[in-house]
Amino acid sequence: MSMEMTAWSALRNVRGATDDQRPFSRATLGRIVRFARPHHRRILLFLLLSTVLAMLAVATPLLAGRVVDAIVGGADGGTVLTLAGLIAAIAVAEAATGVGNRWLSARIGEGLILDLRRAVYDHVQRMPVAFFTRTRTGALVSRLNNDVIGAQRAFSDTLSGVVSNLVTLLLTLAVMLRLSWQITLLSLVLLPVFVLPARRMGARLAVLERERATHNAAMSIQMTERFSAPGATLVKLFGRPREESAEFADRARRVRDIGVRTAMVQHYFITSLTLVSALALALVYGLGGWYALRGSLEPGAVVALALLLTRLYAPLTALAGARMEVMSALVSFQRVFEVLDLEPLIAERPDATELPADGPVTVEFEDVRFSYPTAEKVSLASLEEVATLDARGGEEVLHGVSFRAEPGRMVALVGSSGAGKSTIAQLTPRLYDPDSGVVRVGGTDVRELTAASLRRTVGMVTQDGHLFHDTIRANLLLPRPEAGEEELWEALRRARLDGLVAALPDGLDTVVGERGYRLSGGERQRLTIARLLLAEPRVVILDEATAHLDSTSEAAVQEALAEAMQGRTSVVIAHRLSTVRAADLILVLEEGRVVERGTHEELLAAGGRYAELYRTQFSEEPRAAGAHGRPSPGRSTPAGAAAATAAG
Repeated sequence: MSMEMTAWSALRNVRGATDDQRPFSRATLGRIVRFARPHHRRILLFLLLSTVLAMLAVATPLLAGRVVDAIVGGADGGTVLTLAGLIAAIAVAEAATGVGNRWLSARIGEGLILDLRRAVYDHVQRMPVAFFTRTRTGALVSRLNNDVIGAQRAFSDTLSGVVSNLVTLLLTLAVMLRLSWQITLLSLVLLPVFVLPARRMGARLAVLERERATHNAAMSIQMTERFSAPGATLVKLFGRPREESAEFADRARRVRDIGVRTAMVQHYFITSLTLVSALALALVYGLGGWYALRGSLEPGAVVALALLLTRLYAPLTALAGARMEVMSALVSFQRVFEVLDLEPLIAERPDATELPADGPVTVEFEDVRFSYPTAEKVSLASLEEVATLDARGGEEVLHGVSFRAEPGRMVALVGSSGAGKSTIAQLTPRLYDPDSGVVRVGGTDVRELTAASLRRTVGMVTQDGHLFHDTIRANLLLPRPEAGEEELWEALRRARLDGLVAALPDGLDTVVGERGYRLSGGERQRLTIARLLLAEPRVVILDEATAHLDSTSEAAVQEALAEAMQGRTSVVIAHRLSTVRAADLILVLEEGRVVERGTHEELLAAGGRYAELYRTQFSEEPRAAGAHGRPSPGRSTPAGAAAATAAG
């Protein structure tokens, strides 16, 4: 290894580490050991090969010195060839050992990445919906990528580096002291001149890299937000393109300037360390040559000392920064464990019950009270990228709600925004658990059911029907991967979407785009309804499922939904009261309480909150008619509104 390569090695060892002062408990270290335990045999073999590599690295300079001594001493050619052969054999052994060591390092590192990523991904999937509403997606993805890779470095780089550098250092020092303790001590005097600039410049480079990473992250966030379909639309409607471009260009210029400064700092650093290394070599050759001329040192020993010097500075510098490397790796582990330590609010019991695969199913709420979890229960400040978590929340939003939805019947939930309708919808498939009371599906508390059987039984279409950036086929097959081609087309036909899909160039294999934005709002919602029809759940929950449809599409989908809900338990949330007039039971919610219940006719006759909502909603239609020259009543009554609706 040349002195310039030694300088680069020293720079790499100190520039990437962060000197984090956060304490780490034995429990944290114990968890790290548990993650590493499945790989313990490979880790031991890896450390053994690292030690062998360090020993081989020290052997080569000694043999080179022997060659010089043999030449100067007039030895025969066989001796020189033998020594040269040993050097070649060591080189081959070093190469072979290096290949094996690199394979083990890759297997250990990539295996650990796999274990950590699977653990975090599986854990995050069990988190409640509130976790995802608070967490920044980019911060969570960073835990699965950057922090997991940082934790992996603890085994593949840091651990092996500490072992190999320590063995190399001890062997090199022992050999150099044996050859000439005077030259060795004088070489060590120059060590601070080598190490201190490395640490100082490395720290400065680390600051520059963090600053560059911050600006790059800001640019990535800006691009991610502006290049998405809704973000691009917002910028075109209300944004300022010139200011947006100027802001992006300013960040890009900062990254450029930091890149120039980084390049120059690296150049100055390498140049200065190469100069120091050259001076150290000059010292070895000068003092060693003087000793050799006096006969107190063999010429080969001078060459060996010069070669060993390059193997002395690099491990010393690396070990000087080892603490920072270890702390960086531990910080990454701690950030991963932070996510794993978030306790999922929804957990399946070990003795969970399977719902029968067929037969009628009831949905029952009995005195259900619920409050959304506070931030400290479901989130981390670092994942929300805030200094402290929001302390608000925890207020009760459902107050003793009770009702029963019978098989084959439809229960409609109506009321003002924020009354608790969507909360009831989320409690049924157990996206959340109630604080008190019981939610039963098929006569069993949902907390006692297996998640798989509950998913098969309860199907839901939300107001903002989400689609993955994938094909129509893949989005449809999400609830039933085994469904055949005919079943897919039948679901599309019942959702009144088969004609559109058939007309597409790629048919079912058409990619719908991010969040389905290549489809119109109505088409996107009908595709989510087709997905529900394909799943054939026995309980159907529609949370404003037709909110984004025009009148024509709504009529078609309502017909399909009526067919899908036939014989099934249905819970329908709607703001448009015309869509729930045929419900067997209508619940009127206000501020988390059921204030009225009954059929459409019964609630209109009662003249309460439902009648008020109905009058408010349908009074627009007679006024619109009056604007076109037709008679308009002065005040809409429930009966008049119903008549107007029927006439429409």
